[in-house]
Amino acid sequence: MASFVRTGRKIVAIGRNYAAHAKELNNAIPKEPFFFLKPTSSYLASGGKLEIPQGIVAHHEVELGLVIGKGGRDIPQGNAEAHVAGYTLAVDMTARNLQDRVRKAGLPWSAAKGFDTFTPIGTFIPKASIKDAHDLRLSLKINGILRQDGTTADMIFRIPRLIEHVSSIMTLEEGDVILTGTPSGVGPVVAGDKVECKLAQPNGDELISLNFEAIQREGGYRFQED
Repeated sequence: MASFVRTGRKIVAIGRNYAAHAKELNNAIPKEPFFFLKPTSSYLASGGKLEIPQGIVAHHEVELGLVIGKGGRDIPQGNAEAHVAGYTLAVDMTARNLQDRVRKAGLPWSAAKGFDTFTPIGTFIPKASIKDAHDLRLSLKINGILRQDGTTADMIFRIPRLIEHVSSIMTLEEGDVILTGTPSGVGPVVAGDKVECKLAQPNGDELISLNFEAIQREGGYRFQED
């Protein structure tokens, strides 16, 4: 497993950073970056088993992950690049039915995003290996069927703006990961599904792959309808 998974102290997940994804969930496009936190205990290495709690409708959201190499606070956009160590590929899993319920009640999303294994994560790729982080292909297949296929060129807020915004609120630390948002096409993952994700150059050359299988979690939290 990549070293940042062991050393990073937080996962900062950017929400609604692709207009088509915001639209598919009937969400307004934000006027400034919007984020939430996920626990590092939710990391799942490629090849692992995604555990879906009983009663949960789990949705996949494939994302480019930004790995912080140099910590900082109040980082200006013009200096943001100096704080990037490299990139990774991740899936922000969401307990959608739990999220919908707590959102309607005006409650936090932490449980819906923070289950163990709910952040499948790929290997680290150094910054120098990526010519343009805003021109990469993200894809996700379930059982060989393409579900998400997008480009980081469609980000509403680009990486320097994300770093500036997050660091204006909380100090970024070495090993932290910023998940930069997901393209459209999110949907359910159920027990038995095999999920395959790829991060690729515009010409199709693969940079990172990420694979996992979904299983039913036994014990622990159980979602019950109202």
